[in-house]
Amino acid sequence: MNILLCFGTRPEAIKMAPLYVELKQYFHVKVCVTAQHRELLDQVLQFFEITPDYDLNLMKKNQSLNGLFASILESMDTILGTDSFDLVLVHGDTTTSCAVGLAAFHKRIKVGHIEAGLRTYNKQSPFPEELNRQLTSKIADFHFAPTQQAYDNLKREGVDIHNIVISGNTVIDALKLTKLKLENGFENEKINQLKSTLNFSNKIILVTGHRRESFGQGFENICNALLAISKQNDVEIVYPVHLNPNVQDTVFKMLSNINNIHLIEPLDYPTFVWLMSIASLIISDSGGVQEEAPTFKVPVLVTRETTEREEGIQEGFSVLVGTNTKNIVNIAMEFLNNPVDYKNKVNPYGDGNAHKVISKTINDFFNVT
Repeated sequence: MNILLCFGTRPEAIKMAPLYVELKQYFHVKVCVTAQHRELLDQVLQFFEITPDYDLNLMKKNQSLNGLFASILESMDTILGTDSFDLVLVHGDTTTSCAVGLAAFHKRIKVGHIEAGLRTYNKQSPFPEELNRQLTSKIADFHFAPTQQAYDNLKREGVDIHNIVISGNTVIDALKLTKLKLENGFENEKINQLKSTLNFSNKIILVTGHRRESFGQGFENICNALLAISKQNDVEIVYPVHLNPNVQDTVFKMLSNINNIHLIEPLDYPTFVWLMSIASLIISDSGGVQEEAPTFKVPVLVTRETTEREEGIQEGFSVLVGTNTKNIVNIAMEFLNNPVDYKNKVNPYGDGNAHKVISKTINDFFNVT
């Protein structure tokens, strides 16, 4: 049986890596990357020792979404003709997932959607991810929902329940593997550099941001909030700045040369996990971070107006703060001054075995022996 895994961004690569390792034990598996995020993607591939069979290398500076979608669709037409693939697996809500899913459908190849069923039901937030995810659900034959809520969303939309499996989220699988490596002494140059730079007697605040809907005024508001928070004497703000010029221009203009704000280049995955593990608070618009942080019992202020990860909010791990400066500052100070005790709470997004559930489901359907 031939399976093709397709992904293009760093978060997709992280979440697909444990599944790739599991599937290749039982099936003939190939990997195709679109390189929608080139530098960030390559870091993850190296860490998990994944060598793509096909690398479309489609990243271009300031490319349009329509241009990217068209390039993926055209390129996949060739890739999908090279082997008799029985199944194509895509992940989440990226342009890569939606375009690859459509290309596979056009070739009458079955599509499995990893991390299916997440919804905000607002197609402008997150943009364009929400619509990508909904469109991929219309294409997919198999839906691997990470949670009960995701399963319920798909069921309400009319997806055949026999084609939905609650698998847990593979991001927890990847996190589990990485956490074990760190606990066994894994270090690298970036980790050692941060250890020598940061004042660990202060509270560490980790910040990330990349959402298109926040470009401009939204990022200015977030930066103003970080400036206000930095005036506290007992905090160190660490901000790996996304490579998108729409992010970098604003962040470096507003936050450079502040003693306790560390603007650094995007981090490799293990270093980022290590940084999450020592943080007192995370301020981020990342979906993956919302899923990962509960493992380390770290609260996340979500700088978005909506989230498709409601489970974290319901369990008290995440709070939607939008891009309102005053709101971010007030809630951040509340968490810093009155830390929440999460010791009796578990990560609602999985137990680290999603890759095994997905592999077994595929095996059972195709009757592979």
